[in-house]
Amino acid sequence: MEKTIEDPPTSAVLLDRCHFSQVIFNSVEKFYVPGGDITCYYTFAEHFIPRRKDWIGIFRVGWKTTREYYTFMWVALPSDINNKSAKQQEVQFKAYYLPKDDEYYQFCYVDQDGVVRGASIPFQFRPESEEDILVVTTKGKVEEIEQHNEELCKENQELKDSCASLQKQNSSMQAELQRKQEELETLQSINKKLEQKVKEQKTCWETELLQLKEHNQKVSSDNEKMGIRVDQLQAQLSTQEKEMEKLVQGDQDKAEQLEHLKKENDQLFFSLTEQREQQKKLQQIVEDMKQKETTAAKKQQELMDENFDLSRRLSENKIICDVLQREKERMERENDLLKKENSRLLSYMGLDFDSLPCQVPTSDQGGAGQNPGLVYGNPYSGIQESSAPSLLSIKKCFTCKSNFADEICDHTLEQQQMQTLCLNCPICDKTFPAREKQIFEDHVFCHSL
Repeated sequence: MEKTIEDPPTSAVLLDRCHFSQVIFNSVEKFYVPGGDITCYYTFAEHFIPRRKDWIGIFRVGWKTTREYYTFMWVALPSDINNKSAKQQEVQFKAYYLPKDDEYYQFCYVDQDGVVRGASIPFQFRPESEEDILVVTTKGKVEEIEQHNEELCKENQELKDSCASLQKQNSSMQAELQRKQEELETLQSINKKLEQKVKEQKTCWETELLQLKEHNQKVSSDNEKMGIRVDQLQAQLSTQEKEMEKLVQGDQDKAEQLEHLKKENDQLFFSLTEQREQQKKLQQIVEDMKQKETTAAKKQQELMDENFDLSRRLSENKIICDVLQREKERMERENDLLKKENSRLLSYMGLDFDSLPCQVPTSDQGGAGQNPGLVYGNPYSGIQESSAPSLLSIKKCFTCKSNFADEICDHTLEQQQMQTLCLNCPICDKTFPAREKQIFEDHVFCHSL
Protein backbone atom coordinates (compact mmCIF):
# COMPACT_ATOMS: atom_id res chain seq x y z
CA MET A 1 0.00 0.00 0.00
CA GLU A 2 1.44 3.30 -1.09
CA LYS A 3 0.93 6.69 0.60
CA THR A 4 1.55 10.33 -0.32
CA ILE A 5 3.49 12.80 1.81
CA GLU A 6 0.41 13.97 3.80
CA ASP A 7 -1.95 11.26 5.03
CA PRO A 8 -5.68 11.87 4.64
CA PRO A 9 -8.05 12.05 7.63
CA THR A 10 -9.36 8.56 8.51
CA SER A 11 -11.38 6.90 11.26
CA ALA A 12 -12.44 3.52 12.59
CA VAL A 13 -16.15 4.14 11.84
CA LEU A 14 -18.08 0.94 11.07
CA LEU A 15 -19.80 0.37 7.72
CA ASP A 16 -23.31 0.53 9.14
CA ARG A 17 -22.70 4.18 10.17
CA CYS A 18 -21.61 5.36 6.70
CA HIS A 19 -23.81 7.22 4.18
CA PHE A 20 -23.05 5.88 0.70
CA SER A 21 -25.81 7.82 -1.09
CA GLN A 22 -24.46 11.39 -0.70
CA VAL A 23 -21.83 11.02 -3.46
CA ILE A 24 -22.66 9.07 -6.63
CA PHE A 25 -19.87 7.68 -8.86
CA ASN A 26 -20.61 7.70 -12.61
CA SER A 27 -19.16 5.84 -15.65
CA VAL A 28 -17.22 3.32 -13.58
CA GLU A 29 -15.77 0.54 -15.82
CA LYS A 30 -15.82 -3.15 -14.91
CA PHE A 31 -12.05 -3.25 -15.38
CA TYR A 32 -9.20 -0.86 -16.17
CA VAL A 33 -6.08 -1.66 -18.17
CA PRO A 34 -2.92 -1.59 -16.00
CA GLY A 35 -0.24 0.98 -16.85
CA GLY A 36 -2.56 3.89 -17.68
CA ASP A 37 -4.12 6.80 -15.79
CA ILE A 38 -7.78 6.50 -14.82
CA THR A 39 -10.35 9.23 -14.30
CA CYS A 40 -13.01 8.97 -11.61
CA TYR A 41 -16.33 10.79 -12.27
CA TYR A 42 -18.70 11.59 -9.41
CA THR A 43 -21.69 13.81 -8.55
CA PHE A 44 -22.74 15.35 -5.22
CA ALA A 45 -26.23 14.86 -3.78
CA GLU A 46 -28.56 17.85 -3.41
CA HIS A 47 -27.89 18.66 0.29
CA PHE A 48 -24.25 17.52 0.49
CA ILE A 49 -21.57 20.25 0.91
CA PRO A 50 -17.94 19.25 0.18
CA ARG A 51 -15.10 20.49 2.39
CA ARG A 52 -11.42 21.26 1.88
CA LYS A 53 -10.00 18.03 3.39
CA ASP A 54 -12.36 15.59 1.55
CA TRP A 55 -10.64 12.87 -0.50
CA ILE A 56 -11.34 9.92 -2.82
CA GLY A 57 -9.51 6.64 -2.22
CA ILE A 58 -9.19 3.29 -3.97
CA PHE A 59 -10.13 0.48 -1.53
CA ARG A 60 -9.90 -3.29 -1.95
CA VAL A 61 -13.35 -4.88 -1.75
CA GLY A 62 -13.99 -6.15 1.75
CA TRP A 63 -12.43 -3.19 3.58
CA LYS A 64 -13.58 -2.46 7.14
CA THR A 65 -12.25 1.05 7.96
CA THR A 66 -11.12 4.05 5.95
CA ARG A 67 -7.54 3.40 7.07
CA GLU A 68 -7.35 0.49 4.59
CA TYR A 69 -7.10 2.67 1.45
CA TYR A 70 -4.56 1.73 -1.23
CA THR A 71 -4.09 5.22 -2.66
CA PHE A 72 -6.02 8.51 -2.61
CA MET A 73 -6.41 11.93 -4.25
CA TRP A 74 -7.61 15.20 -2.71
CA VAL A 75 -10.99 16.47 -3.89
CA ALA A 76 -11.04 19.81 -5.71
CA LEU A 77 -13.81 22.09 -4.37
CA PRO A 78 -16.30 23.24 -7.03
CA SER A 79 -16.25 26.91 -8.01
CA ASP A 80 -19.82 27.46 -6.76
CA ILE A 81 -20.46 25.38 -3.63
CA ASN A 82 -23.90 26.90 -2.98
CA ASN A 83 -25.18 25.89 -6.44
CA LYS A 84 -27.70 23.08 -5.86
CA SER A 85 -27.69 21.82 -9.43
CA ALA A 86 -25.88 18.46 -9.76
CA LYS A 87 -22.67 18.99 -11.70
CA GLN A 88 -20.32 16.14 -12.47
CA GLN A 89 -16.87 16.38 -10.87
CA GLU A 90 -13.74 14.39 -11.65
CA VAL A 91 -10.37 13.41 -10.23
CA GLN A 92 -7.51 11.62 -11.97
CA PHE A 93 -5.31 8.85 -10.52
CA LYS A 94 -1.82 8.41 -11.94
CA ALA A 95 -0.80 4.92 -13.16
CA TYR A 96 2.22 4.83 -10.89
CA TYR A 97 0.05 4.77 -7.74
CA LEU A 98 -2.55 2.21 -8.99
CA PRO A 99 -2.66 -1.48 -7.83
CA LYS A 100 -0.78 -4.08 -9.88
CA ASP A 101 -2.87 -7.17 -9.01
CA ASP A 102 -6.23 -8.36 -10.40
CA GLU A 103 -8.22 -8.04 -7.14
CA TYR A 104 -11.55 -6.19 -7.02
CA TYR A 105 -11.36 -2.52 -5.95
CA GLN A 106 -13.82 0.36 -5.67
CA PHE A 107 -13.79 4.18 -5.34
CA CYS A 108 -14.86 5.61 -1.95
CA TYR A 109 -15.52 9.31 -1.13
CA VAL A 110 -14.34 10.14 2.44
CA ASP A 111 -14.98 13.53 4.12
CA GLN A 112 -12.52 15.36 6.41
CA ASP A 113 -14.04 13.63 9.46
CA GLY A 114 -13.09 10.19 8.04
CA VAL A 115 -16.70 9.19 7.22
CA VAL A 116 -17.52 7.46 3.88
CA ARG A 117 -20.08 9.48 1.89
CA GLY A 118 -20.20 7.36 -1.32
CA ALA A 119 -18.83 4.14 -2.92
CA SER A 120 -18.67 2.87 -6.52
CA ILE A 121 -19.28 -0.58 -7.99
CA PRO A 122 -16.27 -2.97 -7.87
CA PHE A 123 -13.76 -3.04 -10.74
CA GLN A 124 -10.51 -4.83 -11.65
CA PHE A 125 -7.14 -3.94 -13.10
CA ARG A 126 -6.48 -6.51 -15.88
CA PRO A 127 -5.89 -6.53 -19.63
CA GLU A 128 -8.72 -6.86 -22.20
CA SER A 129 -10.04 -10.40 -23.03
CA GLU A 130 -12.54 -11.86 -25.46
CA GLU A 131 -16.10 -12.19 -24.16
CA ASP A 132 -19.44 -13.48 -25.37
CA ILE A 133 -18.01 -16.96 -26.41
CA LEU A 134 -20.70 -19.24 -27.85
CA VAL A 135 -20.94 -22.53 -25.88
CA VAL A 136 -22.70 -25.62 -27.40
CA THR A 137 -23.65 -28.43 -25.02
CA THR A 138 -26.12 -31.39 -24.81
CA LYS A 139 -29.34 -31.72 -22.79
CA GLY A 140 -27.78 -34.14 -20.30
CA LYS A 141 -24.95 -31.79 -19.78
CA VAL A 142 -27.46 -29.04 -19.08
CA GLU A 143 -29.17 -31.13 -16.41
CA GLU A 144 -25.84 -31.83 -14.77
CA ILE A 145 -25.04 -28.12 -14.86
CA GLU A 146 -28.42 -27.24 -13.31
CA GLN A 147 -27.93 -29.80 -10.55
CA HIS A 148 -24.45 -28.47 -9.98
CA ASN A 149 -25.89 -24.97 -9.86
CA GLU A 150 -28.42 -26.04 -7.21
CA GLU A 151 -25.63 -27.49 -5.14
CA LEU A 152 -23.66 -24.34 -5.63
CA CYS A 153 -26.69 -22.27 -4.60
CA LYS A 154 -27.06 -24.29 -1.40
CA GLU A 155 -23.38 -23.95 -0.71
CA ASN A 156 -23.64 -20.25 -1.48
CA GLN A 157 -26.53 -19.93 1.00
CA GLU A 158 -24.53 -21.70 3.64
CA LEU A 159 -21.59 -19.45 2.90
CA LYS A 160 -23.88 -16.43 3.19
CA ASP A 161 -25.12 -17.62 6.58
CA SER A 162 -21.61 -18.24 7.77
CA CYS A 163 -20.62 -14.89 6.34
CA ALA A 164 -23.44 -13.20 8.27
CA SER A 165 -22.33 -14.85 11.49
CA LEU A 166 -18.77 -13.90 10.71
CA GLN A 167 -19.88 -10.32 10.08
CA LYS A 168 -21.61 -10.27 13.46
CA GLN A 169 -18.49 -11.64 15.09
CA ASN A 170 -16.47 -9.15 13.12
CA SER A 171 -18.75 -6.31 14.29
CA SER A 172 -18.38 -7.34 17.92
CA MET A 173 -14.66 -7.70 17.45
CA GLN A 174 -14.58 -4.30 15.73
CA ALA A 175 -16.45 -2.78 18.69
CA GLU A 176 -14.08 -4.50 21.09
CA LEU A 177 -11.17 -3.33 19.00
CA GLN A 178 -12.54 0.22 19.00
CA ARG A 179 -12.93 0.08 22.78
CA LYS A 180 -9.43 -1.31 23.18
CA GLN A 181 -8.09 1.37 20.88
CA GLU A 182 -9.83 4.06 22.91
CA GLU A 183 -8.41 2.57 26.10
CA LEU A 184 -5.01 2.40 24.43
CA GLU A 185 -5.26 6.04 23.40
CA THR A 186 -6.32 6.98 26.95
CA LEU A 187 -3.41 5.01 28.39
CA GLN A 188 -1.07 6.57 25.88
CA SER A 189 -2.25 10.07 26.81
CA ILE A 190 -1.85 9.21 30.52
CA ASN A 191 1.56 7.75 29.78
CA LYS A 192 2.55 10.93 27.92
CA LYS A 193 1.37 13.06 30.83
CA LEU A 194 3.30 10.89 33.29
CA GLU A 195 6.38 11.04 31.09
CA GLN A 196 6.00 14.81 30.91
CA LYS A 197 5.66 15.01 34.70
CA VAL A 198 8.69 12.72 35.13
CA LYS A 199 10.68 14.92 32.77
CA GLU A 200 9.57 18.04 34.62
CA GLN A 201 10.38 16.44 37.98
CA LYS A 202 13.74 15.28 36.68
CA THR A 203 14.46 18.74 35.36
CA CYS A 204 13.44 20.21 38.73
CA TRP A 205 15.66 17.76 40.59
CA GLU A 206 18.57 18.49 38.29
CA THR A 207 18.04 22.21 38.83
CA GLU A 208 17.90 21.74 42.62
CA LEU A 209 20.99 19.54 42.51
CA LEU A 210 22.84 22.15 40.48
CA GLN A 211 21.74 24.84 42.92
CA LEU A 212 22.91 22.69 45.87
CA LYS A 213 26.27 22.15 44.20
CA GLU A 214 26.62 25.89 43.60
CA HIS A 215 25.58 26.57 47.20
CA ASN A 216 28.11 24.00 48.46
CA GLN A 217 30.85 25.61 46.40
CA LYS A 218 29.80 29.01 47.68
CA VAL A 219 29.84 27.78 51.30
CA SER A 220 33.32 26.26 50.79
CA SER A 221 34.53 29.52 49.31
CA ASP A 222 32.95 31.42 52.22
CA ASN A 223 34.71 29.10 54.71
CA GLU A 224 38.06 29.76 53.09
CA LYS A 225 37.36 33.48 53.17
CA MET A 226 36.31 33.26 56.83
CA GLY A 227 39.58 31.46 57.70
CA ILE A 228 41.56 34.20 56.02
CA ARG A 229 39.36 36.77 57.77
CA VAL A 230 40.01 35.13 61.18
CA ASP A 231 43.76 35.35 60.64
CA GLN A 232 43.40 38.97 59.66
CA LEU A 233 41.26 39.68 62.75
CA GLN A 234 43.82 38.04 65.05
CA ALA A 235 46.55 40.19 63.55
CA GLN A 236 44.30 43.24 63.97
CA LEU A 237 43.59 42.23 67.59
CA SER A 238 47.27 42.13 68.47
CA THR A 239 47.73 45.48 66.77
CA GLN A 240 44.73 46.93 68.63
CA GLU A 241 46.10 45.69 71.99
CA LYS A 242 49.28 47.63 71.37
CA GLU A 243 47.24 50.63 70.37
CA MET A 244 45.12 50.20 73.52
CA GLU A 245 48.22 50.49 75.69
CA LYS A 246 49.13 53.65 73.84
CA LEU A 247 45.58 54.96 74.31
CA VAL A 248 45.70 54.27 78.08
CA GLN A 249 48.89 56.25 78.33
CA GLY A 250 47.34 58.96 76.20
CA ASP A 251 44.23 58.88 78.43
CA GLN A 252 46.32 59.70 81.46
CA ASP A 253 47.89 62.61 79.64
CA LYS A 254 44.47 63.79 78.59
CA ALA A 255 43.22 63.57 82.20
CA GLU A 256 45.96 65.97 83.22
CA GLN A 257 45.06 68.23 80.30
CA LEU A 258 41.43 68.04 81.39
CA GLU A 259 42.27 69.31 84.86
CA HIS A 260 44.17 72.17 83.30
CA LEU A 261 41.23 72.89 80.97
CA LYS A 262 38.81 72.90 83.92
CA LYS A 263 40.83 75.62 85.58
CA GLU A 264 40.86 77.63 82.36
CA ASN A 265 37.12 77.02 82.05
CA ASP A 266 36.50 78.47 85.51
CA GLN A 267 38.45 81.54 84.58
CA LEU A 268 36.57 81.87 81.31
CA PHE A 269 33.24 81.44 83.11
CA PHE A 270 34.12 84.29 85.47
CA SER A 271 35.10 86.51 82.56
CA LEU A 272 31.90 85.45 80.71
CA THR A 273 29.82 86.48 83.71
CA GLU A 274 31.42 89.93 83.67
CA GLN A 275 30.82 90.22 79.94
CA ARG A 276 27.14 89.30 80.39
CA GLU A 277 26.75 92.07 82.96
CA GLN A 278 28.37 94.53 80.56
CA GLN A 279 26.08 93.24 77.81
CA LYS A 280 23.02 93.87 79.98
CA LYS A 281 24.23 97.45 80.61
CA LEU A 282 24.74 97.91 76.87
CA GLN A 283 21.27 96.54 76.16
CA GLN A 284 19.82 99.05 78.65
CA ILE A 285 21.73 101.83 76.89
CA VAL A 286 20.46 100.60 73.51
CA GLU A 287 16.86 100.56 74.80
CA ASP A 288 17.28 104.15 76.05
CA MET A 289 18.68 105.13 72.66
CA LYS A 290 15.73 103.43 70.93
CA GLN A 291 13.29 105.37 73.13
CA LYS A 292 15.09 108.62 72.32
CA GLU A 293 15.05 107.68 68.65
CA THR A 294 11.32 106.97 68.86
CA THR A 295 10.75 110.36 70.54
CA ALA A 296 12.88 112.08 67.87
CA ALA A 297 10.97 110.29 65.15
CA LYS A 298 7.67 111.47 66.63
CA LYS A 299 8.99 115.04 66.81
CA GLN A 300 10.25 114.77 63.24
CA GLN A 301 6.83 113.54 62.16
CA GLU A 302 5.17 116.44 63.97
CA LEU A 303 7.58 118.88 62.31
CA MET A 304 6.89 117.26 58.94
CA ASP A 305 3.16 117.58 59.55
CA GLU A 306 3.62 121.24 60.51
CA ASN A 307 5.81 121.70 57.44
CA PHE A 308 3.15 120.08 55.31
CA ASP A 309 0.47 122.35 56.82
CA LEU A 310 2.65 125.37 56.18
CA SER A 311 3.31 124.21 52.62
CA ARG A 312 -0.41 123.72 52.10
CA ARG A 313 -1.18 127.17 53.51
CA LEU A 314 1.57 128.67 51.37
CA SER A 315 0.08 126.99 48.34
CA GLU A 316 -3.37 128.31 49.25
CA ASN A 317 -1.97 131.82 49.81
CA LYS A 318 -0.18 131.61 46.51
CA ILE A 319 -3.41 130.59 44.83
CA ILE A 320 -5.25 133.51 46.51
CA CYS A 321 -2.45 135.87 45.49
CA ASP A 322 -2.70 134.68 41.89
CA VAL A 323 -6.45 135.23 41.98
CA LEU A 324 -6.03 138.74 43.42
CA GLN A 325 -3.36 139.54 40.85
CA ARG A 326 -5.64 138.47 38.06
CA GLU A 327 -8.46 140.47 39.60
CA LYS A 328 -6.17 143.48 39.77
CA GLU A 329 -5.24 143.09 36.10
CA ARG A 330 -8.92 142.79 35.23
CA MET A 331 -9.76 145.95 37.17
CA GLU A 332 -6.97 147.79 35.39
CA ARG A 333 -8.32 146.65 32.02
CA GLU A 334 -11.80 147.78 33.04
CA ASN A 335 -10.40 151.18 34.13
CA ASP A 336 -8.74 151.57 30.75
CA LEU A 337 -12.03 150.75 29.04
CA LEU A 338 -13.87 153.30 31.17
CA LYS A 339 -11.29 155.94 30.34
CA LYS A 340 -11.75 155.23 26.67
CA GLU A 341 -15.52 155.40 27.06
CA ASN A 342 -15.30 158.75 28.92
CA SER A 343 -13.03 160.15 26.20
CA ARG A 344 -15.52 159.07 23.58
CA LEU A 345 -18.38 160.70 25.46
CA LEU A 346 -16.45 163.91 25.99
CA SER A 347 -15.51 164.07 22.38
CA TYR A 348 -19.14 163.46 21.56
CA MET A 349 -20.07 166.53 23.73
CA GLY A 350 -17.30 168.61 22.12
CA LEU A 351 -14.94 168.60 25.09
CA ASP A 352 -11.33 167.58 25.27
CA PHE A 353 -10.48 165.09 27.98
CA ASP A 354 -6.90 166.33 28.27
CA SER A 355 -7.92 170.03 28.72
CA LEU A 356 -10.11 169.19 31.71
CA PRO A 357 -8.55 170.20 35.06
CA CYS A 358 -9.98 167.14 36.76
CA GLN A 359 -10.81 163.61 35.58
CA VAL A 360 -14.29 162.37 35.00
CA PRO A 361 -15.60 160.70 38.13
CA THR A 362 -15.61 156.89 38.05
CA SER A 363 -18.53 154.65 38.53
CA ASP A 364 -17.63 154.16 42.18
CA GLN A 365 -18.14 157.94 42.85
CA GLY A 366 -21.36 157.99 40.92
CA GLY A 367 -22.88 161.30 39.72
CA ALA A 368 -23.47 162.77 43.20
CA GLY A 369 -21.03 165.72 42.86
CA GLN A 370 -20.45 168.10 39.92
CA ASN A 371 -17.15 168.46 38.10
CA PRO A 372 -15.27 171.34 39.86
CA GLY A 373 -13.59 172.18 36.59
CA LEU A 374 -16.87 173.50 35.13
CA VAL A 375 -18.05 177.01 36.16
CA TYR A 376 -21.70 176.37 35.56
CA GLY A 377 -21.56 172.71 36.17
CA ASN A 378 -21.89 169.77 33.72
CA PRO A 379 -24.95 170.20 31.61
CA TYR A 380 -25.00 166.44 30.82
CA SER A 381 -24.60 165.39 34.39
CA GLY A 382 -28.18 164.07 34.45
CA ILE A 383 -27.59 162.15 31.26
CA GLN A 384 -24.22 160.92 32.49
CA GLU A 385 -25.66 159.89 35.80
CA SER A 386 -28.45 157.97 34.15
CA SER A 387 -26.36 156.33 31.42
CA ALA A 388 -23.08 155.73 33.26
CA PRO A 389 -24.36 152.99 35.52
CA SER A 390 -25.69 151.06 32.58
CA LEU A 391 -22.46 151.49 30.57
CA LEU A 392 -20.19 150.70 33.46
CA SER A 393 -22.27 147.78 34.68
CA ILE A 394 -21.90 145.96 31.31
CA LYS A 395 -18.51 144.21 31.02
CA LYS A 396 -16.94 141.83 28.48
CA CYS A 397 -14.67 138.84 29.20
CA PHE A 398 -11.40 138.93 27.19
CA THR A 399 -11.15 135.09 27.20
CA CYS A 400 -14.65 133.90 26.21
CA LYS A 401 -15.81 137.31 24.72
CA SER A 402 -19.09 137.19 26.73
CA ASN A 403 -20.81 140.20 28.47
CA PHE A 404 -21.38 140.16 32.23
CA ALA A 405 -22.65 142.75 34.73
CA ASP A 406 -21.16 141.33 37.96
CA GLU A 407 -17.60 141.60 39.21
CA ILE A 408 -16.46 138.39 37.44
CA CYS A 409 -17.75 136.32 34.50
CA ASP A 410 -18.79 132.68 34.68
CA HIS A 411 -15.65 131.58 32.76
CA THR A 412 -13.31 133.35 35.19
CA LEU A 413 -15.31 132.05 38.14
CA GLU A 414 -15.01 128.49 36.83
CA GLN A 415 -11.25 128.93 36.38
CA GLN A 416 -10.95 130.22 39.97
CA GLN A 417 -12.96 127.26 41.25
CA MET A 418 -10.78 124.84 39.27
CA GLN A 419 -7.65 126.50 40.67
CA THR A 420 -9.12 126.28 44.15
CA LEU A 421 -9.83 122.55 43.60
CA CYS A 422 -6.22 121.99 42.45
CA LEU A 423 -3.17 121.71 44.72
CA ASN A 424 0.07 123.39 43.55
CA CYS A 425 3.47 122.31 44.89
CA PRO A 426 5.07 125.38 46.61
CA ILE A 427 8.55 124.19 45.57
CA CYS A 428 8.31 122.99 41.95
CA ASP A 429 4.85 124.53 41.01
CA LYS A 430 3.52 121.08 40.01
CA THR A 431 -0.31 120.89 40.06
CA PHE A 432 -2.29 117.98 41.58
CA PRO A 433 -6.11 117.49 41.58
CA ALA A 434 -7.82 118.00 44.93
CA ARG A 435 -8.87 114.30 45.03
CA GLU A 436 -5.15 113.30 44.96
CA LYS A 437 -4.34 114.95 48.25
CA GLN A 438 -2.26 112.02 49.55
CA ILE A 439 -0.12 112.02 46.38
CA PHE A 440 0.35 115.82 46.77
CA GLU A 441 1.42 115.40 50.42
CA ASP A 442 3.89 112.61 49.50
CA HIS A 443 5.28 114.82 46.71
CA VAL A 444 5.84 117.77 49.08
CA PHE A 445 7.38 115.41 51.65
CA CYS A 446 9.86 114.12 49.03
CA HIS A 447 11.20 117.71 48.65
CA SER A 448 11.91 117.81 52.38
CA LEU A 449 14.08 114.65 52.30
